[in-house]
Amino acid sequence: MELRLASSPGEIRIALLKDDILQDAALWRPGAPDGWGDVHLVRITAHAPALDGAFVELAGEAGPATTQTGFIKGRKLPPEGSLLCGQITRAAQNGKGLRLKAIPLPAHITPGPTPRLLKRGPTPLEDILQHTPADCPILVDNAALAARLPATLHPRLERVRRSFDDVLEADWAALYAPTALLGPLIAHITPTPALTAIDLDAQQQPDFAANLACFPALLREIKLRNLSGPILIDPAGVRSAKRPALVPFLRKAATQEHDPLSPRITGITPSGLLEITRPRRRAPLHELHHSPHGQGLAILQRILTEGLKGEQLFAPPAIIHALKADPIALDDLFHATGQRLTLHSRPLPPSSCWSLS
Repeated sequence: MELRLASSPGEIRIALLKDDILQDAALWRPGAPDGWGDVHLVRITAHAPALDGAFVELAGEAGPATTQTGFIKGRKLPPEGSLLCGQITRAAQNGKGLRLKAIPLPAHITPGPTPRLLKRGPTPLEDILQHTPADCPILVDNAALAARLPATLHPRLERVRRSFDDVLEADWAALYAPTALLGPLIAHITPTPALTAIDLDAQQQPDFAANLACFPALLREIKLRNLSGPILIDPAGVRSAKRPALVPFLRKAATQEHDPLSPRITGITPSGLLEITRPRRRAPLHELHHSPHGQGLAILQRILTEGLKGEQLFAPPAIIHALKADPIALDDLFHATGQRLTLHSRPLPPSSCWSLS
């Protein structure tokens, strides 16, 4: 096994490989942490008995003067205005805010009068490291990235000119595509805010065996893309009466994949769809890629790789707001190119999302 880290302004792509096959993938954005696993002192702002919880206020990412909101589960919560300790169990995603669970206040912590961050959760890199051998080499393509990593990892670092070769770049780009080739079948993947729909299809006449053959690759694809929540799968070429027989094979494939999130194969729906439930933690890869922040980081990467000149960046308001909230990304570009960008929010025509002058 080996970990490959590819750096760009504000973003680190993480790829875990075994025998040159992609096993896991993640995006790490140091200047815009998603908060998953963070422990906060939060203030209850409004109880919501119908939802078995309460809305809370917690410290924002931009400093002690900023705040953000979330929802904490629990039926026996203290009165509105009270402070309690909570841990983020689901990062903001699919248009929904942070989710938290109430936990005991650490013994060494003094509560204080206002919401604040008590402890950072693991980074996406630390998440993957928990499931890799202790001597797994880590390949990095940038000295600044190597310096950013914890000192405990330095003995495992290998500096390379290019962390992602052409094959790995193609594999990574494929994770954003709406289709995935799964052996004999093709998966058409359609994420929605409520669930992910996967339609299995084939150019030739598919059969029961073809569905079984694609299950290992399908479970790997779900993990790599970090698809979560309810996932409904429409098998290819299998009559409704035979579809329940697919469930044990899908369950076996899920067990063999060793997904750290342990997806649950819940069975078959009345309409004949296979159903998987995978816990929501961090936002899925496609959402990070297409978000305003992801679009902004892609702009910075183009400026770097194409050698574009200019220090005045004009882009839609959502992209500019996201970049302003991520000073690390702008600093990374400055250290790589010497360009200190000034950001300007300006609606631009669809044919020209952004401009540099």
